Amino acid sequence: MIVGMAEIKIDMPWAQSLKEKRMVVQSIIAKTQNMFHISVAQTAEQDRIKTAVLGMAVVGNSAPFVSEMLEKSIDYIQSITEGDVTVLQKEMV
Repeated sequence: MIVGMAEIKIDMPWAQSLKEKRMVVQSIIAKTQNMFHISVAQTAEQDRIKTAVLGMAVVGNSAPFVSEMLEKSIDYIQSITEGDVTVLQKEMV
């Protein structure tokens, strides 16, 4: 069993309130989970209006598959958000 994890930071300079940020983050999480069937959750920066940190996890039977799923999901998040997406860490166990 191979487990891949990634943590990404999304900068949202347009967000004006925590409510607006929460709506965007929940939409990103739901769309990514539906598209790739991976685990995604907001893991940090819950109280900051213009920044969100998401943690993602993928479980599979081969390292190339897990790595590809993480890369595709990160690329997808970059394509559906107007914010800057930065990969903070990525590892496979």
